[in-house]
Amino acid sequence: MTTVTLTTASRALRIRQKAETPEALQLQLETQDLPHAPPGHAVVEVLAAAVNPSDVKAALGLMPQAVWPRTPGRDFSARVVAGPEEWLGVHVWGTGGDLGITRDGSHARYLVLPIAALVRRPEAVSAAAAGTVGVPFITAHEGLRRAGLVGRGQTVVVFGANGKVGQAAIQLATRAGAAVIGVERGAGRYRGHASQSVTLLDGTRADLGEAVLQATGGRGADIAYNTVGSPYFAAALQSLAVGGTQILISTIERSVPFDILGFYRRNLQLVGVDSLKLDVVKCAAILDALAPGFADGSLRAFDVDAAGLVSLEHAAAAYQEVLAGSSSRVVFVP
Repeated sequence: MTTVTLTTASRALRIRQKAETPEALQLQLETQDLPHAPPGHAVVEVLAAAVNPSDVKAALGLMPQAVWPRTPGRDFSARVVAGPEEWLGVHVWGTGGDLGITRDGSHARYLVLPIAALVRRPEAVSAAAAGTVGVPFITAHEGLRRAGLVGRGQTVVVFGANGKVGQAAIQLATRAGAAVIGVERGAGRYRGHASQSVTLLDGTRADLGEAVLQATGGRGADIAYNTVGSPYFAAALQSLAVGGTQILISTIERSVPFDILGFYRRNLQLVGVDSLKLDVVKCAAILDALAPGFADGSLRAFDVDAAGLVSLEHAAAAYQEVLAGSSSRVVFVP
């Protein structure tokens, strides 16, 4: 059974070993003193930290590179409390593939960071919302960058449009000027922010690949951002224009049928993106580049309602909610 050990004062969530099942996950709260900032580092006080699916998977031991014991958590919004004088009191935000995986992460009161990882949080983004930006926007940005997003004149189709990475990808693509088609089970409407209109298709239709081709006048999409993986793999390839690229960040089934002949005859490409390969310093550079978009409103952080703000004492329930596939953002406010 999932448990949390309660303590007082400043605290950090700790996981000490792998769990065979979600029910066996052991989450503990431990007291945390203000850490020392080594040379070249700063200490930040975490104000908000999202609970991402990868945080829960890492806590279960599904990331082979993870160390034990450790504090989980990748995303953060924080205030610098120790380190270089010019940074003291500055509100920062960030994320990192190393945080909460190969080193202590953000589900705590305090976090030690390299000075190179400090990025000023745009004033237009609230502290709570800033704690949700990292993983989705870094993942979306890295995929679109590697796939060659230019913007105007391109078409991008996003499979899993209403998921957090899907919404981030749509924001980035429409901001760049690309035409965007979203794919979501049951269609309905696109629920996120976008700089221009988004055409939404029902992901359950049998002729999905053909529907995307029709929506592009038969040309196909330049980029297919597949946030789901195997269920949409074939349709994403079919939907691509000659020379197009499918981006993959996740999957349900590890193996899928693959028409190699059709693939190379259309000059297609596959790009796999694992944001765990981007450490907190590399992610800082990306967030710094994206900050003007959040400042001018062309990019928006995810909405966080009051019910989604929870204390570390409720970590067990929060992790289970995210593991169950909650569509709402769950954010720790240590």
